[in-house]
Amino acid sequence: MPPLRPLAFLLSTSVMAGCAVGPDYHRPAAPLSSRYVGQPSIEQRSASARADSIAWWEAFGDPILTAFVTQAIEQNLDLAQASARMMQARAGLGAANAALLPSGNINGQAARAYQSVETPLGQVLDSTPGYDRYGNAYELNLGASWEIDAFGGLRRGREAAMAEYQASEAGVVATRLAVAAQVADIYITARGLQARLDIANRQVRTQQDLLEKVQLLYSKGLAASYQVRQTEGQLAQVQATVPVLQTGLDAAMNALDVMLGTPPGTHRPQLAERREIPLAPQITATGTPADLLRRRPDLIVAERRLAASNARIGEAVAEYYPKFSLSALLGSATAVSAGHLFSGGASQSAGVLGLRWRLFDFGRINAQIDQAKGQEAEALAAYRQSVLRATEDVENAFSALVNREAQATTLTQGETSLSEARQSSFVAYQKGTASLIDVLNADETLLRASDTRAQAQTESARAVVAAFRALGGGWQTSDEAPLATR
Repeated sequence: MPPLRPLAFLLSTSVMAGCAVGPDYHRPAAPLSSRYVGQPSIEQRSASARADSIAWWEAFGDPILTAFVTQAIEQNLDLAQASARMMQARAGLGAANAALLPSGNINGQAARAYQSVETPLGQVLDSTPGYDRYGNAYELNLGASWEIDAFGGLRRGREAAMAEYQASEAGVVATRLAVAAQVADIYITARGLQARLDIANRQVRTQQDLLEKVQLLYSKGLAASYQVRQTEGQLAQVQATVPVLQTGLDAAMNALDVMLGTPPGTHRPQLAERREIPLAPQITATGTPADLLRRRPDLIVAERRLAASNARIGEAVAEYYPKFSLSALLGSATAVSAGHLFSGGASQSAGVLGLRWRLFDFGRINAQIDQAKGQEAEALAAYRQSVLRATEDVENAFSALVNREAQATTLTQGETSLSEARQSSFVAYQKGTASLIDVLNADETLLRASDTRAQAQTESARAVVAAFRALGGGWQTSDEAPLATR
């Protein structure tokens, strides 16, 4: 048997079988419960609006919020960076695909030389009769080469590049959902701060009226000095809350502008008019913890990175084996004139079967394989941790939502009772059975309750946003394909 025949047989059978060294990837099991702990409470909620699983922010019924989220998805710079990373990963996938294909090139040259006669070679040539010191050279070649992926190293590289591209693609979706949630959260926070700032300003006016009445009574000898000082201290405490709330509101407005990809202050006129705190909508489909593996794009990112690290092990293992390549050259060269370039005598060709084997470099290959295995183990732990964190996010969001809404309901009932008490004190004041101080104290108590209720309402709306984000809000329904299919 000719010496090249076994080698050709080995190459052909390897390519035909499509073998690839290294471990094949299998999605790791993620032990999850069949139901969320807080799911029954969420299903018992009642709300005036029901949120769509895709554009959930529209269920808040606030056109300004909807416009801001839409603008952020179009203009946010974090999202632009994620899209740029996806483009880079797509280019890496293209390079990995191209590595499996033959490459070709055309090169040519035309040269004209003038030989020195002062060199030893020139002196010998110059002694030759009819020697021409001028020389021409023309050459044009078509070359091709192909690395035969006999043991699958290049295919493992393509597999890793594909997984990394899918991870970057899911990363864009994850960033988009995070941007939508952050914009909604900041907007709700700003509306809550506006409501609290309005209440604080009313508290200041009420305390000022109360101080005036106490000072009047003091001037008539009907109130003690400590009552005046106590009322002044209460007024100072209420006044001190105003700049704190205003600072928080300014920061929220600035953060919202940055999320929209605009300089701070750009959208402040749109937020200047105070609006009600958006009401938390109903969550219509919570799914199961197992659904998070398809719904949450950040989990898809972690899983695809794990798949890429697994493929990198095979890419490293392939270095144990020899690499074969085929090269060919077809061209023409002449030193006479360009007219003879394509003549039969000027033709030239070559064929090369190449072999490269890191036969005495196994120590370094072992280190590279160990490194790849360590990266795969790290990615596996990160994936499992991401799954646990995802379920934790959902449970925490459900708990916060249910408890904050219960708090808001209780505070609303208390606010209603205090409002009735204030009305009764005012009626008693009109009848002369209560003092104006009693009315003002009732106003102050009512405003404090209103401030606490506004905080609870803000936090319950923010908890809904956190729940949608934890569930992978904007997810695809169960009968649709997930972002990554492998």
